[in-house]
Amino acid sequence: GDDHCSGRVEVNLHDSWGTICDRDWNLQAASVVCSELGCGFVESAVRGSGFGPGSGNIALVSVHCKGHESSLIHCDAFINTNAFICTHQNDAGVKCSESVYFYCTIQPRNRVSNVHLYKHGVDTPLVTQSADPTQIGVSLVLSDVETYQQGSYSCQYNIKGGFPPHLITSPPSHPVNITVDLLTPQHWYNTSSEAPPGSVIKGESFNITCSTPRQYPGASFQLRLVRSNGTVRQSLPAASQSVTFTFPNAQSSNEGYYYCLYRVQLGGRTFVSRESQPLPIAVKPDPLLSPMVISWLVSGVTFVVAVIIILAVAKVSCNKEKKPSELERDTRTVDNTYVALSVDKL
Repeated sequence: GDDHCSGRVEVNLHDSWGTICDRDWNLQAASVVCSELGCGFVESAVRGSGFGPGSGNIALVSVHCKGHESSLIHCDAFINTNAFICTHQNDAGVKCSESVYFYCTIQPRNRVSNVHLYKHGVDTPLVTQSADPTQIGVSLVLSDVETYQQGSYSCQYNIKGGFPPHLITSPPSHPVNITVDLLTPQHWYNTSSEAPPGSVIKGESFNITCSTPRQYPGASFQLRLVRSNGTVRQSLPAASQSVTFTFPNAQSSNEGYYYCLYRVQLGGRTFVSRESQPLPIAVKPDPLLSPMVISWLVSGVTFVVAVIIILAVAKVSCNKEKKPSELERDTRTVDNTYVALSVDKL
């Protein structure tokens, strides 16, 4: 696309990138993509390979989103099994924008000169657009919307009238309220490479990083841990677009689901983002049978068995040396009998 917030949409499925068929592709699905990318609002859901055909797999077909999902993976969709007739000429795309479009109808249009967009509480118009006599309405664009711009908006227009001709301002339109949310932060964790996926080893250190695509002065990150016996919260100032929460000694109390959120105070109001997706972390006991320990145990057992075998062989050899032969036993028996008989005769 034209920038990082527009283009063909591809997803990673089973470690392979693939496109999305534009069957049922709509603004709700495109809106989820824009939000997940941190690119603001959806401007259009592009169909028919509008950003050029992709290559390789067509990963998903018939994607159904409600529009409020935090990620495309939480929308209902079908994995492509060649049951649907889709080619790369049907690759879906999005065009995102951090702008809000207001559409103001005008009447009578032949005398309208300018149309204005006002925010409640602000005397001067935020946007002014000249009107063409052929138009029945005018689009007014509020670009690069920030959190402080949420509020109530209305349209007004000027007409030429009276004698001598002068500009007359219409009454304001009915208000339209907009809410500007902060972008949902992302998060990930780092720990020992020996720890199984989704877990940390008891007693070892780990850290969780929270990140947001857009930074505001005076903002902070909050990390929330939800566990079986309650909730634990901790905060750090957002000096940059990301912060890292460090846990030097993992214990069972660190086990649970972690969430990140972003807080900003502007104009005396506090804005809080939606929480990130849950990050489950389990604390595993220190594995006693590590590869090195197993190697030592095998070596030790082998040594002990070898010693036992050597002692057994040596014992058998000694017994053979001490055991008398049959002739020696017979001779001793005869001698003993003779002696006994001699004693009897005496």
